[in-house]
Amino acid sequence: MHKLRYLLFPFSLLYGAVIFIRNKFYDWGFFKSTSFQIPIISVGNLEVGGSGKTPMVEYILHLLQKDYKTATLSRGYGRKTKGFRWVKPDDEALNTGDEPLQIKQNFLEVGVAVCENRVAGINEIQKEYQLILMDDAYQHRAVKPGLSILLFDYHQLQKPKLFLPAGNYREPFSGRNRADILIITKTPNGILSAERQNIKDSLKPFLHQKVFFSGISYHPQLQAVFSDATLEVSNISKQTGVLLLTGIAKTQPLVSALAQYSSLIFHHAYPDHHQFSQKNMLKLVSDFKQMPQRDKIIVTTQKDAVRLRSAEFQKILAGLPIFEWKITVSFDENEKTEFDHLITKYAQSHQRIN
Repeated sequence: MHKLRYLLFPFSLLYGAVIFIRNKFYDWGFFKSTSFQIPIISVGNLEVGGSGKTPMVEYILHLLQKDYKTATLSRGYGRKTKGFRWVKPDDEALNTGDEPLQIKQNFLEVGVAVCENRVAGINEIQKEYQLILMDDAYQHRAVKPGLSILLFDYHQLQKPKLFLPAGNYREPFSGRNRADILIITKTPNGILSAERQNIKDSLKPFLHQKVFFSGISYHPQLQAVFSDATLEVSNISKQTGVLLLTGIAKTQPLVSALAQYSSLIFHHAYPDHHQFSQKNMLKLVSDFKQMPQRDKIIVTTQKDAVRLRSAEFQKILAGLPIFEWKITVSFDENEKTEFDHLITKYAQSHQRIN
C-alpha cells in the first residue's frame, strides 16, 4: 500500500505548490492572520494524525487550569454538526468529534468548544475565558497564536517527508519555522544523549526554537467503558485473551505496550476517527465470544471509547468486559521543569485582566 502511494507523487507536487503559495500569501500579508489579546497556545504538527496532539493539550491543561479560566478550541474532526458549539460531558462524538469530547470528559471545569472557523470560535470563547488552547491548528493561519508548539513523532523522523497524497505531510518541513517549541513525541525510554543530539541536528531548529523530547505513559489501571469498574494492568497475564479495538492513526506503541502483559492479542484495527457501525460492533461481540480463553477482555483507547458510548452501542455491548487504557505525556524531569516554565511564563506574561 505504501509503495502504491508513490504513484500519487504528481498530485503531491501539485498539492505542495498550492500550500507553498498559500503560506507565502500569509507571509506577505495578502491573506489576513488575526491576532488576539487573549493568550492563545497552538498545538499542531506537519503530518496527518498520530503525533499526540490531544495528549499534549491535556498535559498543558493540567498545568494551567488551576490558575487560568482555560478553554480549548478545535474544528471537531468527524462531527456531523456545523458552526460553533460548546461540548458537554454527555454529548455524543457524532456531534462534537471524539477528541473534544474526550477532553471535556477529562476536564469538566475547562471550556471545550468546536468551530471550523477558528477566528469566530475565539471571538466567542474570549467572552468568558482567559486563555485558549488550540488543538490541531498549526495550518490554520487565519489565527496568529501567541505561542506555537509543533510535534514530531519519533517513529516517523526517518521516513520521507512527502506531501499528501503520496506522503503524510500537510506542508513543507520548512514550515517548522513558525513554531516556538519543537517536541519529539513518543520517544522511547532510555535513548542515548548522542541520539537526542542527532535528532536535534536533523530538525535544524532556528535560534528562537526550543527542542524537547516527550514520551507516553500508560495508566496502571484500565477503566471500564460502561461502569466505574477498574482493572489493574498488572493483573493481565500472558494467557489473558485481549481483543484490542482501535480507530487511531498509529497503533504500534499501544500494541507494544499491551504485548508486555499478554501474548494473546487479537486486533480489530480501523482508520483514525473511524465512525463505528452496528456491523463493527456485532463483529466485535461475535469475535470476543469465539475467543477460547477463559480469561479475556476487550481493550480500547479513550479516544475510541467516547465513540462507543452511544445508546445503540451500549445495548449491543452490554455485559462485555470493555476497558479503555488512558495515556499521558511524560518528560524527563529536567526537560519537564524547563517546558513547564516556558508555558507558565507565557501564560503569566500575556495574562488578560478581565
